[in-house]
Amino acid sequence: MADLLQQVFSEIQKLPADQRDAIAARILTDLKDEQAWTERFAATTDEQWNRLAESARREIAADDTVPFDDVFAVDPSQQ
Repeated sequence: MADLLQQVFSEIQKLPADQRDAIAARILTDLKDEQAWTERFAATTDEQWNRLAESARREIAADDTVPFDDVFAVDPSQQ
């Protein structure tokens, strides 16, 4: 087992049972979600990717997009 994972387990074992269970539930949910996305991407055909890309190109050409910095603006107080 990786050293980092062992460190995580060690720290989690110090927590009360309810907190350990909450963390475990979150990790399991994240793992299931990641697997679902992996399966979806693997099942996506080239034609589906091409349609998605063309849709994005049309939105960009129509100026129907939002600048990246507007969506993921950095809070100056956190810099």
